Amino acid sequence: MAETRSSAKDYVLAWLGAYGKLGLGVSIVLVMSLAALLAPFLAQYPPNELHLAHILEAPSADFLLGTDRLGRDVFSRLLYGGRVSLWVGFVAVGISISIGTCLGLIGGYFRGLVDEVIMRFVDVMLCFPSFFLILAVIAFWEPDLTNIMLVIGLTSWMGVTRLVRAETLSLRERDFVAQARLCGSPTRVILFTHILRNAMAPVLISATLGVAGAILIESSLSFLGLGVQPPEASWGNMLMDGKNVIETAPWLSLYPGLAILVTVLGYNLLGESLRDLFDPRLKHRFF
Repeated sequence: MAETRSSAKDYVLAWLGAYGKLGLGVSIVLVMSLAALLAPFLAQYPPNELHLAHILEAPSADFLLGTDRLGRDVFSRLLYGGRVSLWVGFVAVGISISIGTCLGLIGGYFRGLVDEVIMRFVDVMLCFPSFFLILAVIAFWEPDLTNIMLVIGLTSWMGVTRLVRAETLSLRERDFVAQARLCGSPTRVILFTHILRNAMAPVLISATLGVAGAILIESSLSFLGLGVQPPEASWGNMLMDGKNVIETAPWLSLYPGLAILVTVLGYNLLGESLRDLFDPRLKHRFF
C-alpha cells in the first residue's frame, strides 16, 4: 500500500512539474512572439534610424535600452531582431519537419531497400557536425535571410526522420492500419491520415525544440558575420556589434544575449513539458 501511494505521489508530482513548465514555457513564448509581432507599435524609433548626438548612450527615458555605436535605438532593434530570429526558427523548422516526416513515413512504411537507402543517407548526414555542415554550405551561398532559413532547414531533418520512422514501424502493425489496407485505402491516405495523425505527438515535440535550436544557429551565424547582414537587425549581429565595446557599453551585448536566452529557454520548457505530458506512463488518474 505504501509503495502504491509513493508511486501515485511521484506521478502526481511529475504531472504538476510538467504543467508548471508548460505554463512558464507558453508564457515566455507568447510574450516574446507578441513583442516581435507588435514591434512596429512598441518600438520608439525605426530600427535603423541614426541619432548621431546620442552614440553609445546608456539606457534612459529617451532610449530605454540605450543606443549602439551608430546611435541606433537598441530597444527598437531588439524588437525587430526578434522578428527575424523567430521567423528563421519557424520557417527552418517547417522545412526540416516536412522533409523528415515524409522520409520517415516512407522508410518506416515500405521498409526493405527503400528504408535502407533513406537510413544510410541519414547516417551519412549525421556523420558531419551540424553547425560545421551549415558553415560549409553557407560559405557557397549569399548570406541572406532566405538562404539562412533554407540551409538550417535542409541540414536539420535527420533526427525527425529517425523519430517518425520508429513511430511508423510501430503503427504500421496496428489493427487500424491493417483494416485500412483491407478496405483498399490508398497508400497516401494510410500514411498521412492513419499513421501520421497518430505520430504527431513526437513530431510536435521535435518541432518545438527545433525552433529553439534554429534560433541559436541563426544567432551564431549572424554573430560570425555569416547570417543576417547589417543594417538589418538580428540578435546575433547585435551581439557582434557589442563585443568590441563590452567594457564601455555592456548593454549592447547584455540585452540581445538575454533575449536569446529567454526565448530558447521558453521553447525548451515548452517542448520538455509536452514530452512529459505525452508520456504514456503519466496518463493514469489517481483521483
